[in-house]
Amino acid sequence: MNAIKETHFQFPNQTSFYKGKVRDVYTIDNKYLAMVVSDRISAFDVVLPEPIPYKGQVLNQIAAKFLQATADIVPNWVISVPDPSVTIGRICEPFKVEMVIRGYLAGHAWREYSSGKRTICGVSMPDGLKENDKLPEPIITPTTKASVGHDEDISREQILAKGIVSESDYTELEKYTRALYQRGTEIAAQRGLILVDTKYEFGKVDGKIYLIDEIHTPDSSRYFYQEGYEQRQKNGEPQRQLSKEFVRKWLIENGFQGKDGQAVPFMTNDIVNSISERYIELFEQITGENFVKPAEGQVLNRVEAAINKALTAL
Repeated sequence: MNAIKETHFQFPNQTSFYKGKVRDVYTIDNKYLAMVVSDRISAFDVVLPEPIPYKGQVLNQIAAKFLQATADIVPNWVISVPDPSVTIGRICEPFKVEMVIRGYLAGHAWREYSSGKRTICGVSMPDGLKENDKLPEPIITPTTKASVGHDEDISREQILAKGIVSESDYTELEKYTRALYQRGTEIAAQRGLILVDTKYEFGKVDGKIYLIDEIHTPDSSRYFYQEGYEQRQKNGEPQRQLSKEFVRKWLIENGFQGKDGQAVPFMTNDIVNSISERYIELFEQITGENFVKPAEGQVLNRVEAAINKALTAL
């Protein structure tokens, strides 16, 4: 299978290694990160047992494209992208919050709203909204950044009161989040898409704020197709989505929501291949480019060689 489930490389001047839910991150000389975006897939904060071929490449290449397209708004961590599944960048001290911004009432926000809540992360929402309705204006609903377990909703007031982020920095993060979402919305519209909600992560180095991690990918964002959106809302029909929500829905339909005692359903080859095809479709729809599969071969050897070559250029 042409999929990256895990890596175990050892690079010159490597100082540490971190295995995240879907990324393997190598620290080099305590200054740089070599990030391998694996083909692992997570949902409900659980890594599913089977990797999805080409998923890492899809995420890495979409993120690279959008980081480049937003570099005039806020500097980002990227130095180079030496392989379809790899990004090399500078180490930043991450802020311990994820900046989630929502333009529409979908996903987690809808689940909260439909349970009767009218405030999420300290932000009030009006009565009378339906699932996937456009919100009066985009709202920022931050979450804590948990190293283990579930991220938790948190309000601006709680973030400041607990000293998680200083007020001056948080004001900057809010400004960048709104500007990035506006840019992402404009780019999506050119592709016939609606950027429903997304999240951004930021870090700091030498007193300067950088945008880190991936942005505007189907793992970190939710997209609707623009065509037919209004009619579907009027008819009370589900929206056509470009997001990872289809994976979550498959899990829910098979009795899994990440709760204690629940088992991940068996992932057949057909399920794995269909998810892979959906990710490729996402790439082509979001970027407007044809997806190019790498030549068949030893994928781990290719990735390792690309990183070694990039590190010699630093």
